[in-house]
Amino acid sequence: MSQKDIIFRESFSLRGPSIWTYRPAIETWIDIGELEDFPSNKIPGLYERLSAWLPSLIEHRCNYDERGGFLRRLQEGTWAGHILEHVVLELMSLAGLPDGFGRTRQTSRRGVYKLVVSNFHEECTRLALNIGRELLLAAIHDTPFDVTEAIKPLRRQVDRKYLGPSTAAIVQAAEARKIPHIRLLDDGNLVQLGYGAAMRRIWTAESDRTSAIAETISRDKDLTKELISAVGVPVPEGREVSDADDACAAAEDIGYPVVVKPTDGNHGRGVFIDLSAAEDVRKAYAIAAEEGSSVLVERSIQGIEHRLLVIGGKLVAANRSDFITVTGDGRQTVQQLIDSQVNTDPRRGHSELHPLSIIKIDAAALIELERQGLSADAVPTVGREVLIQRNANHAFDCTDEVHPANAAIASLAARVVGLDIAGIDLVCRDIGVPLPEQGGAVVEVNAGPSLLMHIKPGIGKPRPVGQAIVDNLFTRKESGRIPVVGVTGSRGKTPVARIVSHFLYLSGKRVGLACSDGLFLGRRQVQKSDAANWAGGRRLLLNRGVDAAVIENGGQVILGEGLAYDRCQVGIVTNVLPAAEDLSRWNIQPTGGEYYTTWRSTYRTQVDVVLKSGHAVLNAADPLVAEFAELCDGEVILFAADPACPALEAQRATGKRSVYVSDGRICLNDGGNEIRLCRLGDVPAIGKAKKAETIANVLAAIAAGWALGLSQEVIVTGVRTYGLDLVDPFTLLPRRTRNTAGVADHV
Repeated sequence: MSQKDIIFRESFSLRGPSIWTYRPAIETWIDIGELEDFPSNKIPGLYERLSAWLPSLIEHRCNYDERGGFLRRLQEGTWAGHILEHVVLELMSLAGLPDGFGRTRQTSRRGVYKLVVSNFHEECTRLALNIGRELLLAAIHDTPFDVTEAIKPLRRQVDRKYLGPSTAAIVQAAEARKIPHIRLLDDGNLVQLGYGAAMRRIWTAESDRTSAIAETISRDKDLTKELISAVGVPVPEGREVSDADDACAAAEDIGYPVVVKPTDGNHGRGVFIDLSAAEDVRKAYAIAAEEGSSVLVERSIQGIEHRLLVIGGKLVAANRSDFITVTGDGRQTVQQLIDSQVNTDPRRGHSELHPLSIIKIDAAALIELERQGLSADAVPTVGREVLIQRNANHAFDCTDEVHPANAAIASLAARVVGLDIAGIDLVCRDIGVPLPEQGGAVVEVNAGPSLLMHIKPGIGKPRPVGQAIVDNLFTRKESGRIPVVGVTGSRGKTPVARIVSHFLYLSGKRVGLACSDGLFLGRRQVQKSDAANWAGGRRLLLNRGVDAAVIENGGQVILGEGLAYDRCQVGIVTNVLPAAEDLSRWNIQPTGGEYYTTWRSTYRTQVDVVLKSGHAVLNAADPLVAEFAELCDGEVILFAADPACPALEAQRATGKRSVYVSDGRICLNDGGNEIRLCRLGDVPAIGKAKKAETIANVLAAIAAGWALGLSQEVIVTGVRTYGLDLVDPFTLLPRRTRNTAGVADHV
């Protein structure tokens, strides 16, 4: 390795909760070699270069928990791994990603560190790591580095791969309500909110309640007008036309001024308003015909276009558009005036993060200029106001100004078309006056409307549109969650998971099980290979036919993949036996070591993710596992065969629940009352040998069933029948018989 270099040795994509954080992260092992002898205060100029290249590092608080805390550490002396962590996080932030998580910890090998950063999208994160390494090495070696140019590919990657602002707003609103989400496309905006049978799906501002028929209707502007006008929604007079001559004829019949637009266009492309001459209508028709399958000519409604956002039948937000004008100075051309007076506004840009778009002289703008006797190269006289664009970005919030009658009209239009989320475009002089009183009209009904204008308006306050969509998908009593049972430990995970799954099946749940024996839906095995991993668990959570999921996770899964779920209703830890599972690959030591390199930090992850309304089921006979009780946000149920176990006695003394064996019987105790469930001899899974580990597995499963609120009848029936050679309900009938011709017939 060359002097003062940084090498990436190994990397793990942790796609769920891990020993580091609840959110996805990438753990990269970096080897800083000789830089171990050169903390930042021993590298001349490093502080000055980094603070100049990335001035926003001043916002990193670091260990001092104060603004400028990281730069203070940089001055005092810190190592390359820690510096790279902060550089990567800042690069991701500058590229448009949210604030992230970072940690850097030593391994047992000198100069090798575990660097962990948030993983909002794997390709983006890995690119940020590579750029960050190059930047840091340039700062260390005092070589030139263009930060602006270096960030460009990362920003492009984020724009392509990360969630769009509309989808991100919905996801953030779901997170605020503790509703989990799963991204279903690597570079798209299709997202699942919730797990299993409780899930809903969104795609930008469309949901699984948005019917294909309603969306198709909204794209047909003529049909939309016909439907909404039939129920009294005011719409502009007009009709579909076949060619330019027909367009002119329609304009004559309707009366100028008119609007020409494609019947199935979107985003305002090919729309021309206030046309007052046949020549303009012909020009507009030619362009509109290129944007859609056919063209509409309508009466021009006087006023300004407004966008009203209706969600679940309620008005949630409203924005108005505006005219774009420039003022002549006698020196600059129209194009130059646009660039100097309009496009310099910092709110304007090409990305979705900008509430206002860059103004260009397109076909519609050329028609506007021609009306005024101008061109893009013309130089307007001093003080002359030049109209460039009518009804530009709907960037000005006017939600509080909307008259209730206009809100009702917008809601009616959305309902008639059949949209749960709709952008209603209407034109009027004053949104605070009922449309009929001022000759206003609804001109379009849009499916999947952009939310950015309401999230980040050019002027006015943002509106909680993401929250409105989530609240429309999930009632206040709905969490988007199904019961998830996570099972970890060194031994006994698989039998415990299978018994709990058996309990849930008997209770009537459509249960999914991911364990070392495979993947099961009810009693049906759908995968024979090991499914005790992130992929196996995730398959269950994506399945609408799963009411409850039981997922096995070993230490290697926690360290190398992360958990498949963000939180669980029940978290079971069977035991921690360092000799039973080899975790040395992750530099996890049986004893000693720092917090992030211990067995305790590995298996406690299952307890860390238990919901406040959930339960941890812990082995009281294992002192290390029993200590996890203090880490649980929910309640704790302890289990152990020996009722005299100190941890169990303490549990009962505080009135908390426990499961144990007394006089050969399995007992439940809620701190005051002892319930004798059944004899050990009644449990086939325990067998005549009555091995201690087998008994512990059964007790753990019973405790989990108790935590899930299953009835005693279900639990007793479950332990008495698990392990018996039961008939699979899928095989009660013969799958096929053969007729006399030897052709298989399904029964």
